[in-house]
Amino acid sequence: MNDSARVSVRLRPRGRGDALLGFEDGVLRARVSAPPTDGRANRALCKLIAAQVGVAPSRVSVVRGAKSRDKVVEVESLGADELAERLGG
Repeated sequence: MNDSARVSVRLRPRGRGDALLGFEDGVLRARVSAPPTDGRANRALCKLIAAQVGVAPSRVSVVRGAKSRDKVVEVESLGADELAERLGG
């Protein structure tokens, strides 16, 4: 299974705990407690999404917006419909 799917994410680093806050205008809102230095917030986001959708963290990556709050995250081994369903979108 070589499927992969992408989701647009608006990330708030240094938040109060890690959470996926749901979709707003087609963009997944997320909050992580990690600071946005040395890629720590991006790694926390990938772990959070991986846990939510049930894949290994190594299968989740930020493919655009690594230094921005607006990101595109790719999840390997899931199709777009399945990803949206597991994220509650």
